This record gives sequence, C-alpha cells and structure tokens, in this order.
Amino acid sequence: MQIQDIPAGESWACRFRTTTFVDSEGEPIDPHVQVGEAHPGSPGEYESIGVIQVRDQASELVQLQCIKTLRQFTVSFAACWDLDTVEWLEETPADE
Repeated sequence: MQIQDIPAGESWACRFRTTTFVDSEGEPIDPHVQVGEAHPGSPGEYESIGVIQVRDQASELVQLQCIKTLRQFTVSFAACWDLDTVEWLEETPADE
C-alpha cells in the first residue's frame, strides 16, 4: 500500500523519518527557544511511528502526529514506509 492509495476517511499510520533538532539520545527537543537563547539540540535524524493527519497529493507531503512525542511532523511521502490501519480504542476510567 502506498500513501497515495489510502482511501479518504480512513485512519492510517506509518513509520517515518525526518531531520529535526534532537538531544544526545536522538529524541526530538522542544523547538521553542527565545531570541538569543542557545539551541539545546543539534540536527539529526529521527524515526518513529505517526498517525497520518493530512496528506497533500500534489506536493507529496504528509502531516503526521508522532505517537511517542505527540508532536506534528510534515514529511515527504518518500520518508514514510510500513503503512497500516489504525484501530482506535476507547479508554475506560479506572473506577468503572
């Protein structure tokens, strides 16, 4: 299955790769810094799994929400692989 072939209205996720600022363990860092403040990370590759939120067929870009960091990343179709459907489960409160 290719990203272009995903039927509209269905939830899918995929593995993705992007270049972003990461810490010494390779985890993405908070991108918000103040003017003049030193950036706490360095550029590096980050790989994770993301739920596809928006895809742009014309530019071949996809916006994903990383399941680990909950941050959004925009990456090319070429930087995505291993697509699969998402099964949403409702959490029940612990006191039920």
